[in-house]
Amino acid sequence: MRAVNATMTEFRQELRISTAGLERGMFVSELDRPWLGSGFAFEGVMVETDDDLRRLQVMCKHVVVDIARGKSPSPQFVVFDDDDSLSAPAAPPPASHGPVRSILSRVFGNEVAAAEKAQETLEAGVRDVIDGLRTGGKLDAEKLRVGVDTMLDSITRNPMALPWVMEMRRKGDYVYQHGIACSIWAAAFGRHLGLERDDLRDLALGALLCDVGKVRMPDGLLSKPGPLDAEDLRLVRAHVEESRRILADTPGLSPVVHQVVDCHHERHDGSGYPHGLAGSAIPMYARIAGLVDSYDAMVSQRPYAASRSPHEAVMELYQTRDRLFQAELVEQFIRTCGVYPTGTLVELTDGSVGVVMSVNTLKRLRPSVMLLLGADKSPLAEFRLIDLAEVTTDADGEPLNVRGGLPAGAYGIDRAALFLD
Repeated sequence: MRAVNATMTEFRQELRISTAGLERGMFVSELDRPWLGSGFAFEGVMVETDDDLRRLQVMCKHVVVDIARGKSPSPQFVVFDDDDSLSAPAAPPPASHGPVRSILSRVFGNEVAAAEKAQETLEAGVRDVIDGLRTGGKLDAEKLRVGVDTMLDSITRNPMALPWVMEMRRKGDYVYQHGIACSIWAAAFGRHLGLERDDLRDLALGALLCDVGKVRMPDGLLSKPGPLDAEDLRLVRAHVEESRRILADTPGLSPVVHQVVDCHHERHDGSGYPHGLAGSAIPMYARIAGLVDSYDAMVSQRPYAASRSPHEAVMELYQTRDRLFQAELVEQFIRTCGVYPTGTLVELTDGSVGVVMSVNTLKRLRPSVMLLLGADKSPLAEFRLIDLAEVTTDADGEPLNVRGGLPAGAYGIDRAALFLD
């Protein structure tokens, strides 16, 4: 990375952007943290390598780029402060209950309300169990099974309603939310693979408990900002052993649950931990759990790593097939969640913005989208459902496609406020 003296008096045109939109060739003039201790020598750096990108994306949520001295960002990544002379496009006000629920009914039938209750039941069980473990209690597996069974009932009726609800309600509490999301995606994936109910229950329960050992990590470790050092990583990896201890003290769990928790960080090429297993030596359900665990970690906001859009996470999984993850499983997972997974904010080629409602299994690049913003990024008076498998051109007769996925919160959109009562 080339450092440039920040006292230069040349003309500056600066934009604050999300680091998800940072690219090589951009000039970064400000960070969202002090330069001192950042590892950069001067206030003002030209992004030149992929390593530069990774360091900035891990370290910062936002940066300021000077477009007079470097590449301009894509407009969707520009972030406007309240006191800027320009303001961000207003977040759409919550639409009336009727139109949104009408669209949900068209897509998911009557399952959304049941899916909301299923997530609430699952989340309540997880919070009770984790809070109990933190105060010295034992794991109450039966309380978790109740939530898992309720979740499986919903996914059996409609496999995409609960993942959609989960994404709409996703909050920043990673400790609680990550296990729930992994369990839901594992169940949806397992159903796609044709697993029987008992096997689905074991897979979902194992995915739910994958990181339970983190409740015994040192205070502050999981909320530590910035990249983790070698000792931090050693402590984080120790959560697998802590999870095994917790499960060993919990009667009634199947061997599959133990395998999932023990081996979900093993990788196809043998680079994982704690045993360095490779290929078929990794239990099948642990391979599934490892894949969904990685996917959800990438799309989650964590203190030590920037979140990615679901589309970016899917592409990352695809690029690591037959290296970190079995290629056939990666391809089947993408068939389950889509190239643009349910709940993803997307921008279409006509400039409009919406949220993916359902995946087209035959045309994975052409999902159904509920449009929220028009081409000028202003809120639509009424949200509209568009199935890109059927609608192929825009109002001007030009080809209509998904231009790309957007990060959570793009254009001020609060998904939870928009869709759920």
